[in-house]
Amino acid sequence: MPGEAVKKLRERRAGVWDQAKALADSAADENRALSAEEQGSWDSMNAELDALDRRIKSMLEGEQREADAAAAFDKLSGRPVEKADAPGAGGERQKAQAAELRKFLRGEGGRTFDINPEGPVETRVLSKLTAAAGQNVVPTDFYNRLVAHLIEVSAILQTSPTVLNTAGGEAIQIPKTTAHSTGAAIVTEGGTIGGTDPTFGQITLGAYKYGLLIQVSRELLSDEGVDIEAYLAMQAGRAIGNAFGAHMVTGTGTAQPRGAVTDATQGAIAPAAAVGVFTADNMIDLHYSVIAPYRASASCYWIMKDSTLATARKLKDTTGQYLWQPSLQAGAPDMFLGKPLLTDPNVAAVGINNKSVLFGDFSQYFVRLAGGVRFERSDDFAFSTDLVTFRCLLRGDAALVDLTGAVKYLVGNTT
Repeated sequence: MPGEAVKKLRERRAGVWDQAKALADSAADENRALSAEEQGSWDSMNAELDALDRRIKSMLEGEQREADAAAAFDKLSGRPVEKADAPGAGGERQKAQAAELRKFLRGEGGRTFDINPEGPVETRVLSKLTAAAGQNVVPTDFYNRLVAHLIEVSAILQTSPTVLNTAGGEAIQIPKTTAHSTGAAIVTEGGTIGGTDPTFGQITLGAYKYGLLIQVSRELLSDEGVDIEAYLAMQAGRAIGNAFGAHMVTGTGTAQPRGAVTDATQGAIAPAAAVGVFTADNMIDLHYSVIAPYRASASCYWIMKDSTLATARKLKDTTGQYLWQPSLQAGAPDMFLGKPLLTDPNVAAVGINNKSVLFGDFSQYFVRLAGGVRFERSDDFAFSTDLVTFRCLLRGDAALVDLTGAVKYLVGNTT
């Protein structure tokens, strides 16, 4: 166990330090300097202490990364992380929920089944069901699986936007930044302090309803060997993810969420002569049009269409090195100019007037999920075919809240 190994290393470190102190104390008691042999021993023990410190730090960081991954995935469902002294507690809760859901699917409960996230109202992390995201340490329930499939089909959700889980669907006001303070300067004694205040506005996040119908044969529902929960989570997550994900890219904000493209600002222009096809210089311009604090964010990503990526892969810098770098780690995104790159079919293709590349800090993009997921069952809708129909409903909204240049786009030249 890592904890036991760290404990032993600490004990070893304490023992080495005791030996070093004894050596120094002996020389001090005799009011003399360390001999050459003693100095060699002192230096050797200090080198061992440094090595032990590095090993302990490395192991503790590994444990913290594992704990952070578990906490991050747990935040996705809005539930607190299970305590180490309560093994199996989450598993028992998951089993109880699964049994209740299974009864509902069979028609042994009511016609409606709500699956609600619990815990904090606001979360910051969305993550897929991968080992790195805590799959190996956090029990997987229906809500987690559904949202994981929702993330799979949405590049925006993969960038770790800011997510607000709220119990209800009432409109909430979110402040948005439209301009930062400017005009700071040295002021002489008694001089007038200049500058401007930052400019704020407000954006309202509502709760647009996304829904679909899923039909399942009665035989499939009755078969104990079929993981019907996983099937429904996959179908609902992907379908809603496709619809919601499209709006998170290009939504107009009128009767639908506001997409990132809608509120992003221009960062670079592709040459007109090339019918909007960008060059390496254009992409570098876009990269550096986003200021350093946003570029340094863990949520700073490139997003483009698959066909656009085919163009981006061919670009080289002045030394002949490709700007695109394939990932060498399973599950990790490819890199472009040192930042992760995702593809989304909803981003426009390369062309005149088209905003074909997004780049920036997507933590400034807020996603609001209202309540949980509602399933409703009907045995009558497809009575003639003996199919059971489930209606899945999820409510959400989204918008970019920093309009000062957190997210920028490349557009094909209009001239």
